[in-house]
Amino acid sequence: MDDTPVNDTLSDSRSDSAVVHATFSDREQFGVLIERYEGKLRRYLARLGLRNPDDQADVLQETFIKAYKNLHSFDTDLSFSSWIYRIAHNETMTWFRRRQVRPEGSLVSDSDEVLAMIASSSDAPDVHFDRALSVEAVGGALGKLDQKYREVLLLRYFEHKEYEEISDILKIPIGSVGTLIHRGKKQLATVLNPTDVRI
Repeated sequence: MDDTPVNDTLSDSRSDSAVVHATFSDREQFGVLIERYEGKLRRYLARLGLRNPDDQADVLQETFIKAYKNLHSFDTDLSFSSWIYRIAHNETMTWFRRRQVRPEGSLVSDSDEVLAMIASSSDAPDVHFDRALSVEAVGGALGKLDQKYREVLLLRYFEHKEYEEISDILKIPIGSVGTLIHRGKKQLATVLNPTDVRI
């Protein structure tokens, strides 16, 4: 029986920073980071409005290439997750600009737990949502929001990012994150059927 250890990236318990350090001496270790983030980033790209799988694959490839090329400039005291999300976000926005197309709206496929989280969040306590609203209705409404609001709501409620991470990803002051989330929830409430929503 072969006792050679198998490099199972899915069960790799090392921190992202540890894997980054390992990549400096063994570039194949970067594959661990790709395994960890490919699925998450693909869902994020779809939520940003990049729906075509081939386009997603192109942007993901550019994201990982850029991350790999700039790995030596990554500060391992910071969050790799925020860093790679920022690269993915920037690459997606660049893709839209180059093709002069608008995002196709936001894809909501998680569950009604997302709506419950938005509704019960203390980020905007004066905004109230009817729990009976469907996830499809919320998904359609997210697609109609101003981009600056959609981005923070997606990161906060669908990617489960903290304010500090959102600040890092979008390169905005942390104080602006809360303001944008609050206003975004208000705009979301306005876009949804006003008979189901009160502000």
